[in-house]
Amino acid sequence: MNKAFVRESEGDDDEELQPALRIPPGTRNYITPAGHARLKSELEHLVKRERPHVVEIVAWAASNGDRSENGDYIYGKRRLREIDRRIRFLTKRLDIAEIVDPLRQGDNDQVFFGATVTVADAQGAENTYTIVGIDEADASLGRISWISPLARALIKAREGDSIRFQSPVGIREIDIVEVRYRALD
Repeated sequence: MNKAFVRESEGDDDEELQPALRIPPGTRNYITPAGHARLKSELEHLVKRERPHVVEIVAWAASNGDRSENGDYIYGKRRLREIDRRIRFLTKRLDIAEIVDPLRQGDNDQVFFGATVTVADAQGAENTYTIVGIDEADASLGRISWISPLARALIKAREGDSIRFQSPVGIREIDIVEVRYRALD
């Protein structure tokens, strides 16, 4: 069959995601206000700036004639598909997003979504993690997804508690040193 008549998969974009980015069935897409703003800003940039720019390039390339060997046309169409896929993904994620503001937790010593938690291991080494939405997780910034094993173990624990959780290197035990809620940028 000619490739021109083969339709690309219009399946669920979540199926293409890494397991760490999939929202577990039956759960909500919790996100901080800052994370929501970033996703919304990215969507707006794609829709208002990047997509129209690529469409312009593809239209120009198409007007040059033979499309089968026209690199600008071929790569432009591919980039357009990538942008459209990302727009669909962001739209779906924003539609089901439930914004949770960490500042609304007040002065709470119990760990919930949005908490910034300082923990110490058996050797006394301290690490600080902030529990954020799936789309906001960034290990380099100490932001862990609320569905990660560590975050699940921390949720509902209190300052001073010791928790055990399954890590990639085996079962670990850590102590919760401090719990605070702050605005994220």
